Amino acid sequence: MEKAKISASQLFILMILFELGSALLVPLAMDAKQDAWLAILLGMVFSFVLLLVYHKLYSYYPDLLPTEYMQKILGKVMGTVLAFLYILYFMYDASRVLRDFGEMLLTFAYPDTPLFIANALLMLVIIYTVRKGIEVIARSGELFFIFMYVLAVTGFILIVSSGLIDVTKLQPVLEKGMLPVLKVVFTQTMYFPFGEAVVFTMILPYLNNPKKAKVTMLCATGLSGINLVITMLINISVLGVNLTARSQFPLLSTVQSIQVADFLERLDVFFMLALIICGFFKVSLLLYAAVIGTANLFKIKSPSRLAYPIGLIILFLSVTIASNFQEHLHEGLKIAPVVLNIPLYAIIPPLLLLVAFLKNRKKQRG
Repeated sequence: MEKAKISASQLFILMILFELGSALLVPLAMDAKQDAWLAILLGMVFSFVLLLVYHKLYSYYPDLLPTEYMQKILGKVMGTVLAFLYILYFMYDASRVLRDFGEMLLTFAYPDTPLFIANALLMLVIIYTVRKGIEVIARSGELFFIFMYVLAVTGFILIVSSGLIDVTKLQPVLEKGMLPVLKVVFTQTMYFPFGEAVVFTMILPYLNNPKKAKVTMLCATGLSGINLVITMLINISVLGVNLTARSQFPLLSTVQSIQVADFLERLDVFFMLALIICGFFKVSLLLYAAVIGTANLFKIKSPSRLAYPIGLIILFLSVTIASNFQEHLHEGLKIAPVVLNIPLYAIIPPLLLLVAFLKNRKKQRG
């Protein structure tokens, strides 16, 4: 581990930027139709259980990275295999997010640029930041966080004042009852983006005040969840259910329709900036987790050296992961949750916690 410390407020900011990341970009929870906002809200509430599991594991081993305590809990061989699986997953997730943002840049700003070039430029900045360590990532987060919120509030005021919102598009609420919403909660929104906070188990040992970890994690997830709910309410009340579901990037489509007093329009450029900032932090944190996890697992003295090779693997993965954006979205919203997210967020951590709990009880009795 690097000798670095971050404060609770920095952790709070990083978690919000991470969870908003690509969730602001894609048509989230649209299987629940006009109740998508409710599916996101319930997903956030249920994800608190996952966060408490991650926190409890951290409280058993406050000075160890998950790559170390997995070996303590499961033994050397099993623990190493599982830790390596998580590192691979962080790399895979980073490549997915990078692809999201590369595609957005191509769609809205650089239609003639190859995807690889757009992704490579983003990745180079991310690798540079990750090499500087977690303190630099956290301080950058503090700077950009204010900018993000100023933009968000401005956007909200502009959308409301341009008279685009039609609340009737959010009706009927719970048209087919609660079941379709709960299905979306337990297959999608509980894990993406909230369950992805499993990556912060790699960051928690750097916290300078471990006592504040639990409250910080829950508050950050609560705030980012509310932000996503508001965003989805606005998207649906401006675009309607069908357009939101069909749009590759609903929030940008919403922003594009802003027209105030005939001179304020084409504001999507500012919001692309805000989204890229969120994406930058999400990929940075995933790459950082993969780098320190790998260094820790294979006893590599200077982790920052790994940023380039792992960053390049993520870059190539991001381009080869799917042949087009539709396939990429389908894979991310339909296949990944079942194959990867449910086992890695909701099954393995509670099992680890159970074994850790039993081992601790044995120790106390002994």
